[in-house]
Amino acid sequence: MSASVSTRIKTLDMVYVAMCAVMIAVCSWISIPMLVPVTLQTFGVFLTVGVLGGKRGSLAVLTYLLLGTVGIPVFSGFTGGIGSLLGSTGGYIIGFLFAALVMWGMEQFLGKKRWVLILSMVLGLLVCYVFGTIWFIVVYTNNTGEVAVWTALGWCVFPYIIPDILKIVVALTVCKKLAKVISI
Repeated sequence: MSASVSTRIKTLDMVYVAMCAVMIAVCSWISIPMLVPVTLQTFGVFLTVGVLGGKRGSLAVLTYLLLGTVGIPVFSGFTGGIGSLLGSTGGYIIGFLFAALVMWGMEQFLGKKRWVLILSMVLGLLVCYVFGTIWFIVVYTNNTGEVAVWTALGWCVFPYIIPDILKIVVALTVCKKLAKVISI
């Protein structure tokens, strides 16, 4: 491979990563306010990793998180800054990176088969729920008072299971359609 072809591929990778980080931000702005807002962020994360693959998809999610951390309003409700991540729902945002890494790991070990993508999205969502809920309980307990695990799940997970499953189904459908149109 010549140097110019290699540079072109790296440039395209950066463009895809940046575009998907922006897409996740736009998905976060589409929001139904609740204790933990219903957004399309998980859809954006699943679509990004499903289309770009594990490495580039995880880099796009990391880029999104870094943009938000430095204060660019890419999170739900047009918020940004370290305070958004350190708040009670920040663990779910950070959990997006863990979800992407789970998807990448499964892709590495099991390949890029359709069933692997489906399973990796479901497991990635579970990892995001676990990390976010633990984070929520710790921050909520420190700031407000003790909260039971079951109560936290009732506030932060159970109401979102069906919408998140629907987001996975839509992400899988869009991934399949995009795979026919673009070759990454």
